[in-house]
Amino acid sequence: MKIFQIIILSGSLFVFSVSQGRSTEYMTLQEYNSIHQQHEKIAEIFNIRVQKTAHPIDSAKDYQTIKIIFVYPGEQVSDYWRRSITSFKKRMDETGISHELYEYFSKPAVDYRVQEMQMKSALEKKPDYLVFTLDARKHKRIIQRIITKKKPKIILQNITTPLRIWEGKQPFLYIGFDHATGSELLADYYVKKTAGEGTYALLYFSEGYVSEMRGDTFIRYLNENSRLKLVASYYTDGNRQKAKEAALEIIKNHPDIKFIYACSTDVAFGAIDALQQTGSRERIMVNGWGGGSSELQALKNGDMDVTVMRMNDDNGVAMAEAVQLDIEGRAEEVPTVYSGSFVLVDKEMNSSEIEKLKEKAFRYSGQGQ
Repeated sequence: MKIFQIIILSGSLFVFSVSQGRSTEYMTLQEYNSIHQQHEKIAEIFNIRVQKTAHPIDSAKDYQTIKIIFVYPGEQVSDYWRRSITSFKKRMDETGISHELYEYFSKPAVDYRVQEMQMKSALEKKPDYLVFTLDARKHKRIIQRIITKKKPKIILQNITTPLRIWEGKQPFLYIGFDHATGSELLADYYVKKTAGEGTYALLYFSEGYVSEMRGDTFIRYLNENSRLKLVASYYTDGNRQKAKEAALEIIKNHPDIKFIYACSTDVAFGAIDALQQTGSRERIMVNGWGGGSSELQALKNGDMDVTVMRMNDDNGVAMAEAVQLDIEGRAEEVPTVYSGSFVLVDKEMNSSEIEKLKEKAFRYSGQGQ
């Protein structure tokens, strides 16, 4: 159960979360594997395919040009979504699959009505595959209707925890980088850096899935593995300015905190803005989330202490491989969930190590993005 305190800052609404309870709405990947005993093996074999070079589609396969539509909350500092599409396109080109691709972008968290209109426009094009996400609870209603109709096939990106209510009729693919795993890597870093003592603050994304998985998981881990005490947390709608305002309030009220945990890239940069404005950057740590180009540059500049870096392009490659297997009549070889891997990167890591990670993570989308 959650208890909330409403706080008004500069005309913007923030919500302070006092207590966190574990959601039963989603199944962890471990739980899903325990129920579906063949799934883990399927996922392992599929990941081997993702890591290898592309297999051109069998020219004897009789199929019509397929239509894929992306409806993405991609208007943000994080380059995760843009890189996903780039790597997907390039892998699809390598397979030789004839396809048409359409893209719709919106701001995260606050553009639900825009996303709803985009979804309507997308469905009118009668796609074979629709790539969407699930963060706001309202998204669930849209997805539920599509799943019921069975076409287009749904790929849910940035979520790796199947919904219990869809058991038996899950989307074609859940894909992303497991939020809980990444958050626990960051939590462990902070425990070691602080020797498990002191206070900290947390900046959520928007109310919904990402905040629950990244924020609440982080708090639980620290509660179970340290004596670190949470003194403030705010929902920011993933907005840099709101995150800055929240961080300024935190620094004013709790100047002795050890770190601010940020749940996304834009939120992290809002916190950095506040720390720099108040001259607090040297004494208060802050993290990124995802390890895209902007975060890696911030680490290099010393503006950020640590991040979890996604092997980003595996995301787009995996979607392309799933589509190819489906077209070839081998859908049983596509796992329900594909979760890519992370590497913890901090500002102490040398540049040659980071360059090697970038070569792997951005193997299709390029290091210059």
